[in-house]
Amino acid sequence: MGRIMAIDYGKKRTGLAVTDPERIIATGLTTVETPKLMQYLADYCAREQVDLFVVGEPKQMDNTPSESAQYIEPFLGELAKKFPEKEICRMDERFTSKIAFQAMIDGGLKKKQRQNKALIDTISATLILQNYMDLMVKG
Repeated sequence: MGRIMAIDYGKKRTGLAVTDPERIIATGLTTVETPKLMQYLADYCAREQVDLFVVGEPKQMDNTPSESAQYIEPFLGELAKKFPEKEICRMDERFTSKIAFQAMIDGGLKKKQRQNKALIDTISATLILQNYMDLMVKG
């Protein structure tokens, strides 16, 4: 069984999280500059077996796509083309950045550390992945 990778796609930076090979634990992996993302994914997938990508789906409160959805659609096409053998799922990412920031506060990170947007992106990807895993276990 291969890993599941969550992608919190952003215009500048993209947060990544993965499961262990048994798909039990979701762990933050890293944040990558978005222009370098496809190469990073190719390198990672050459080293590790990844069966599924879970890509965050930005939505408004009324469940319509948010403004940032326009940037994700071209990425999804590129991802499917580059990795045709891998399944791609979407997962609602509403509030993940706010929850990530609160988790940093709750975890005792100092103000300077909480300003690290790359860390917020990685935590957000981990939340997307954990939400997906929770949904699959219940579903």
